[in-house]
Amino acid sequence: MTDFSTLIEADKGQSARTIQILDVHNFEDWLKDQPDNVRSVVKAYKFVANPESYLILPGSPVDSKDDKSELGDFSVVAGVINDKQLDPWSLAKLGGRLPEGKYRLKGASAKGGLFGWMIPQHEFDRYKELPDKQGSSILLVKDEISQVDEAVRQAEATALVRDMVNTPAADMGPDKLEDISEKLAATHSANLKITRGDTLEKNFPMIHAVGKAAMRDHAPRLIELKWGKQDHPKIAIVGKGVTFDSGGLSMKSPAGMLLMKKDMGGAAHAIALAKLIMEAKLPVQLHLLVSAVENSVDGHAYRPGDVIDSRKGITVEITNTDAEGRLVLGDALTLAGEDEPELIIDFATLTGAARVALGPDLPAMFCTDDDIADGLLQAGDDEDDPLWRMPLWSRYEYRLNSSIADCVNSAPGSFAGCMTAALFLQKFVPKDIPWVHFDTYAWRPASKAGRPKGGEALGLRASWAYLKTRYK
Repeated sequence: MTDFSTLIEADKGQSARTIQILDVHNFEDWLKDQPDNVRSVVKAYKFVANPESYLILPGSPVDSKDDKSELGDFSVVAGVINDKQLDPWSLAKLGGRLPEGKYRLKGASAKGGLFGWMIPQHEFDRYKELPDKQGSSILLVKDEISQVDEAVRQAEATALVRDMVNTPAADMGPDKLEDISEKLAATHSANLKITRGDTLEKNFPMIHAVGKAAMRDHAPRLIELKWGKQDHPKIAIVGKGVTFDSGGLSMKSPAGMLLMKKDMGGAAHAIALAKLIMEAKLPVQLHLLVSAVENSVDGHAYRPGDVIDSRKGITVEITNTDAEGRLVLGDALTLAGEDEPELIIDFATLTGAARVALGPDLPAMFCTDDDIADGLLQAGDDEDDPLWRMPLWSRYEYRLNSSIADCVNSAPGSFAGCMTAALFLQKFVPKDIPWVHFDTYAWRPASKAGRPKGGEALGLRASWAYLKTRYK
């Protein structure tokens, strides 16, 4: 893991190159005050301070009273949306792209942009050497130094999600999710409980049903972590940890299976959010639950047409073994509700329907409490980690009716797929406990500044910002 804490330092007058921050509104005023050689370079490269653009200006002085020869003789000019208030991604084009060395901003406060400076400097390099990897770009700050620890925590949590999702299933099975949770529990003196293998059958029959086909090599398990003081309010964080999803007997196509290492993205988000909560010592009683399974195929695989029980006592007719995430979540949500928390949040890479509706960048959020939903949406806007609220429209519940069981696990056809999946989950949540469900993609199909193609944390920083505000 990248040591993010080394990427920002207190400004004590060290030698550093300057980064002039501009937006399109003050660009012309800045340009007219520049010497002819600078104006010529700016014109040649057609730089106009558009957001996420930057230009290296050779021959400009280093911002230091000391000998500047060790740094080289250049400065940087960068465009942002608003030079008076940086957003989390304003500096993402610079961090990790600029040559190794130290920099200080001119014309703007780094407040709001620290996370974006750090996170691009993390790369997933487990399986190949990155030949163009360079040394660190370090930002010097003054008044913003008090915010560095929080930015580091967010960068570490985001990098954790990305790395977990990017790791192939051969190295990120249910056992690895257990190992990561065990290390997290040890670090923060939390209690860890694992219910594994056939011991799931009695109390967590849906988790067992989905995972039993991979029992020999990748035994299913329910991972529980508890942390916090007894007099603090209880919250539950639940994650779908399907470490690989073949679709089971309702098997996916080769193309559909290609990214299914990421089907544990919900668990990665839940674990990362738990990490943020414990590192910041948020005054809550945390209950983290991760259903860790592989949805595989052998002679023990559950079948379309089977009727399986659940911890809640609801019987479920299986109409699609590829709708397994809602099953393993259902048992975990039931257990979470039994502890009577004041809030339950779950994360899952649950439906392709959510992606059809909202695309890859925008998690679908379902919530039973309007005030909580509004708070999360506002947090998403503030953190530039956007969410979109979808309806839990009860009139679609009929689509889950079964003639031989209490419900089916997958509604027929493709209509309202993410809504019917959420309505299925709602059956396992106590009506009097506020519940939030994130149907997140956990993947970025195309790169953006600071956001490489691959595993991604979507909805994580919004959720964390909301919880920080709720439990100050």
